[in-house]
Amino acid sequence: MTTRQLSQDIDLQALADRIKAWGRELGFQQVGITDIDLESHERHLEHWLAAGHQGEMDFMAKHGTKRTRPDELVPGTVRVISVRMDYLPPEVETTRVLGEPRKAYVSRYALGRDYHKLMRKRLATLARTIEDEIGPHGYRAFVDSAPVMERALAQKAGLGWFGKNSMLLNPRAGSLFFLGELYTDLPLPVDAPFEEEHCGSCAQCRIACPTGAIVDDKVVDSRRCISYLTIELHGSIPEEYREAMGNRVYGCDDCQLVCPFTRFTRASHEEDFSPRHDLDRADLLRLFAWSEEEFLLKTEGSAIRRIGYERWLRNLAVGLGNAPWSLGVEAALRARLAFPSDLVREHVRWALRRQGEKRQTLIASSAQALSCEPEAIMRRNVSR
Repeated sequence: MTTRQLSQDIDLQALADRIKAWGRELGFQQVGITDIDLESHERHLEHWLAAGHQGEMDFMAKHGTKRTRPDELVPGTVRVISVRMDYLPPEVETTRVLGEPRKAYVSRYALGRDYHKLMRKRLATLARTIEDEIGPHGYRAFVDSAPVMERALAQKAGLGWFGKNSMLLNPRAGSLFFLGELYTDLPLPVDAPFEEEHCGSCAQCRIACPTGAIVDDKVVDSRRCISYLTIELHGSIPEEYREAMGNRVYGCDDCQLVCPFTRFTRASHEEDFSPRHDLDRADLLRLFAWSEEEFLLKTEGSAIRRIGYERWLRNLAVGLGNAPWSLGVEAALRARLAFPSDLVREHVRWALRRQGEKRQTLIASSAQALSCEPEAIMRRNVSR
């Protein structure tokens, strides 16, 4: 991409205003424009990587400074058009499902179709609309698909501030939205960055994190984060975090759900974000019973498919281990003991041990209740 020579009669401020209007027409809730100076964010990333907080996510370091210097990733880039799109579907239960341990909790962003294609197509449409207005220009669209500092760019473009959970927060939308970028060689006027932080003394996100993954202000240790453990981690989930996972089988929203700004989140009217196959309220047992063919069919076009069937069963096995004891759960787990994956079998055995412990506790409690009952009857008779 090379910086083009613009006609002298192009009003760049008016063009920027039209770009924002076109973006809103395409379904983006907000559009901002920023330059490409990410020096302070580059230092923060370097410290985060040096601490090993990325875990197995080697891609966070492999591209070097291309992540923090947009013109190295796409030569000729001088501006970034940053967009956000709300994703929470209407009438979707969140905290209630977390409180029902027999159900599977899937992070709300992954309930519908994969957002990457939808947003990338909208960004491409926005770029073509600009082209229709001023002629050819250099651009590339990104939606979580390349080494891009999307939250840093969004903050600089005025879309929000970094919360204590490191998520980008918007005062009118919380953090339940997707981000996308259009790298461009157009020297558009930039928006003021979102400098003011509204978290104050609130620490609800840090308190609510089930595994204590928010290790410092705006610092998340991915190795402890349930989203990382259920999505990015390819091997065995450390036992020390399994019980804390509860029924979360794909991602985790806890730090977002407790954020006071989440109450301002507006429901999305994008049909593609609506839950598929009742994933917003599905039983753990039903999902654990899916064959690999069913998994591939029902996750077609979904972000969930990227973890594959093996890790899907791994996560569900942990959820079933944490579920209340039942004969059905034990039977379902035993049926997977012959599964060809060592990874799945190891998590199934752990889940069976957990279920066995709960069964013994129930038996002991019942026996104690029965042994106490005659004494209680005698005491009542004597008191009469």
